[in-house]
Amino acid sequence: MLSNEINVSEDTIRRDLQELSNQGKVIKVHGGALSHSFNRVYFPANEVYSQTQKRIIAQKAIGLLSNGMFILTGGGTTIIEMARSLPPHLYATFISGSIPAILEYMHYPNIEVILIGDKLSKNAKITVGSEAIAKIRQIKADICFLGTNSIDIEHGITDNDWEVVQLKKAMIESSKKVVCLTISEKINSAQPIRVCGIDKIDLLVTELSPDDPLLKPYVEAGVNVA
Repeated sequence: MLSNEINVSEDTIRRDLQELSNQGKVIKVHGGALSHSFNRVYFPANEVYSQTQKRIIAQKAIGLLSNGMFILTGGGTTIIEMARSLPPHLYATFISGSIPAILEYMHYPNIEVILIGDKLSKNAKITVGSEAIAKIRQIKADICFLGTNSIDIEHGITDNDWEVVQLKKAMIESSKKVVCLTISEKINSAQPIRVCGIDKIDLLVTELSPDDPLLKPYVEAGVNVA
């Protein structure tokens, strides 16, 4: 811990972080602080791949939220679209290691933000590692939103990043409800590392109508779709 490394109390660190935040030198979040340099870690709103589809998915996802929820979110541009579209008066706690998503959540005055800290995956722009996983395991979230790289009936949700997969597994285990967000082109595709079977998914959200033929095998397998 930082307090042990620099030989001061946790109260001293909290006071110093608050003072630095008041001076505008850092961005204070629950559990620590971020440098303002992280504001350069973002996805421009007009450069998101399949943005129209992802906005539809985001609106469907937002319909699942209610005041007082504890919400776990992963990384990816669909999650960021959801973060940018949240109701302005939503009272909720968002827990995430996604730096771009955290920066979006901070714009909402009634949202409490808990940053899951550890090593940063530069490619995914999300924190990973044993400390992040241990922190997630202390939580029982009302709902978890997973950005998804690939999904099919046989393999379930799959990915190509070992550390991100371990994080997603912990998120699933620590949530009462798991919602998979994906654009339709990722359906019926697979990557090398398995996150979970489709039996772990409570709801699959795409830009498609729930009665679209592409989703029929998932419905028949017992997955709720939206």
